[in-house]
This record gives sequence, C-alpha cells and structure tokens, in this order.
Amino acid sequence: MDWILKRLELIKSENLYRERVVSDNLINLCSNDYLGLRRNKEVIKACIDVCFQLGVGSGASQLVSGYTSWHKKLEDKLKEFKGTEGCVLFGSGYLANTGTIPVLAEEGDLILSDELNHASIIDGCKLSKAEVQIFRHKDYEDLYSRLKKLRHRFRKVLIVTDSVFSMEGDVADISALRSICEEFDCMLYIDDAHATGVLGNGKGSLQEFGVEWKENIIVMGTLSKAVGSYGAFICGSSALVEYIINRVRSLIFSTSLPPPLCASAIKALEIIEKDVTLIEELKRRTEETYVFLKEKGVNVLWNGTPILPIIIGSEEKALVISEKLLSEGILLRAIRYPAVPKGKARLRLTVSLLYGREEWFKYLDVFVNTLKKLS
Repeated sequence: MDWILKRLELIKSENLYRERVVSDNLINLCSNDYLGLRRNKEVIKACIDVCFQLGVGSGASQLVSGYTSWHKKLEDKLKEFKGTEGCVLFGSGYLANTGTIPVLAEEGDLILSDELNHASIIDGCKLSKAEVQIFRHKDYEDLYSRLKKLRHRFRKVLIVTDSVFSMEGDVADISALRSICEEFDCMLYIDDAHATGVLGNGKGSLQEFGVEWKENIIVMGTLSKAVGSYGAFICGSSALVEYIINRVRSLIFSTSLPPPLCASAIKALEIIEKDVTLIEELKRRTEETYVFLKEKGVNVLWNGTPILPIIIGSEEKALVISEKLLSEGILLRAIRYPAVPKGKARLRLTVSLLYGREEWFKYLDVFVNTLKKLS
C-alpha cells in the first residue's frame, strides 16, 4: 500500500494536506452555528428529555422502525416554517443532495448548476444520468441563453443553486431564477443550508425574496448550522415527498436521525420564530465585524451574510496563518482547493452569536494582530 504514502506526500507538497483538530476548548471563529443555538439551554433540555423517553439513537431507517412521532413533528414544523406542502428528513445535507438530485433529473433530462455550488450538489449532479451543464456564477443571462438553445431537447430540466454560497457568502437571486423556471418550465432546486435561520427572518431564501412557493420549487436545508442540531430536509410538494421516500437510496438505506436531535431542532425553530432579535443581532454583529476588519486593513469580503471570506491567495500562507492562530487557541481554518480554486485560498470567518459581543471582538483583535505579524 505504498501508493497511499506517495499520494499523501504529494498532497503535503501542494499544501493541501488536511488534519482534524479537536475543537472543544478552542475559540471558534469558523462555526456555522450562526445563532449559537447548539448551546441554548432550552434546546439542550429538549434533547435530553427525549433521550430519557426514547433513548439516543433511532435504531433503524425511516422505512423500518426509525420513524417516530418526533420525526413527524419536525417534518410538520419544517413544512410550516418553509411554507410548503410536505417535508422529509435526511441524515445530512450531503445525503439529501446526492440522493435527491439524481432522482429528479434522470437520463434524457438536463441539469443546470451554478459553478460555485457546494460539493454535495456537484456530487449529486455527477451521480445523475442527466446531462449536466455548469452556468457562470450568478450569471442568469448565461443560464437563460443555455435554456433558449437547449430546452426543447430535454423532457425535464432541473436548475440547481445554493441560496447562500458557502465559500463566498453571496446570495443567489431567487426571484430571477423563479422567473426563468416559469418561462422555460423547469424545476428549481434551492440549497438553503446557509440561509435557514439567517435570511428571510430566519425562514430562508424564498421568504427573503418574497417568492411564493410552487410545486416546481424544491428546498433543501440543514439542521446543523443556524438551527444548531443535526440532519437535513427536503421541502416541496406532497407528491415529491412521497416520491423521495420511495426512490432516494440515501434515505431508504440510512438509519434515521436520532429522535432527541429532532426534538432539539423543533425547539430551535420555535426560538427562531419567536425571538426575531436573534436574527437582528446576527445582522448587526456581522456588519460591525466587517467594519472592524476593514478598518484594520484586513482583505475581507462581505455579501450581506455572516460568511466573511478573508482572501489570502497562497495555500501555504493560509496554512501558516491558520496554524499560528491555532497555537494561540483560535480556530480559523484555511480553506483550500478543492473547496475553492487553486491560488484563492482563504480563511472563512463566520460571524456567530456563540460568544458575547465583548468576547467576540476581543478574539477578533487577537486574529488581526496575528495576521499583521505574519504579513
């Protein structure tokens, strides 16, 4: 098995080697827990209560014995939250995307995917037998012209996009995409992973853009980011949900979510609905963080979401900065190829309410001072 060692050496030589970091006691500046809800006492209590009722795991797939009243309650909550007819749960966003996309677009169909879509979407497209074309990032003229030339050749067309792009922090124009889908009779698949709990008063991208849900719109979302739990979901029509349950292998052959995590997600969604000040505080802190970093001369981008990429360029330099921060107890990972193109390495700082305001800016100060020393 010497070939493995040789491959690892090659990865190291390109500054693309990855290691896991035990994060328990580190100051976390790159968490997707935007609202800090995974440490919320009500959310934790909801989880513990169901642990005592039903145990930790679900014990089987949804279609065997792993579908409990807590799974149904969460699906009912999510379809109401997203304004759709139906909802079905998945173990993760990766399972949802790689399982669902291939059954929506099959042989003889066409998928049009934004070039900066998440890896799970890319892999879902690769697993499909449909023809796949990549349109330029948020370039809806490019998308339109492709459809004008190609639409007549295909039975079904699926347009796939992230709503919030995880490495850039920018937002897809859902209104423009909805209009294109209506004109060309397409399905629209929206990955709302980083929009749920952040945009549209927490309800996501459709609400942010004032787009009314229709049956040709499919919304995927995760429970592991702003919701502070774990798992994912697809929201759409009742018929779509029924079809997914019968066709999607990543659902049929996976153990279902632990019921305690369903309970914690329900409680977190209730908090998001009830306490609008959480979303407002996240927006305020994001803007303050951006201004703070810009005034300190940091090359930071901001596109209106809590994802603030700090562009470094060199993979080696991004690694050095990340490791130096780690030595000072701060977790801010270097993002490199294939998550971003080569030569566009970055530190992906994400604004979170995990820490109080004073603590947050104290930690940012440490980060800025480290960055200046290394520059």
